[in-house]
Amino acid sequence: MHIRPVSFAHPDAVKLNDQVQAEYGVRYGDGGDATAMDAADFEPPNGHYLIAYDDLGTPVASGGWRVQDENGEGNRDGDAELKRMYVVESMRGRGLARRILAALEEDARAAGRVRMVLETGAKQPEAVALYASSGYEPCEKFGYYRHHELSLCYAKTL
Repeated sequence: MHIRPVSFAHPDAVKLNDQVQAEYGVRYGDGGDATAMDAADFEPPNGHYLIAYDDLGTPVASGGWRVQDENGEGNRDGDAELKRMYVVESMRGRGLARRILAALEEDARAAGRVRMVLETGAKQPEAVALYASSGYEPCEKFGYYRHHELSLCYAKTL
């Protein structure tokens, strides 16, 4: 696998984002994650977006982080918010998400962020298991879904 930084507006990022949104729709019975995001959110030094490619150049996994500071939605100064962690179904169970997560944590730390935060959902047990095994602990709810009963929020000190 080859992991490289790309713009959130890159066609491969758009393709994977469409796939993860479709999966959210199936799991939650809605139109996907309605959290507002912009490609500029993931541009260094205020964010970073990665895609893993297989040996044929096919995009198979993604993830990014973006700056979040005190904002009235539960974030704290120094937060880096993890977004769009996704691995295509045929490539799951190979450690790709863990590799992307580690790279994103390292990048956010180097950018001066002090805490990585994420929001996932109760219908994503694989994600919950990944984050728990990577040192993330439940935290106060934040963000767009902070009042939703299926929302689960986690944080890890960087």
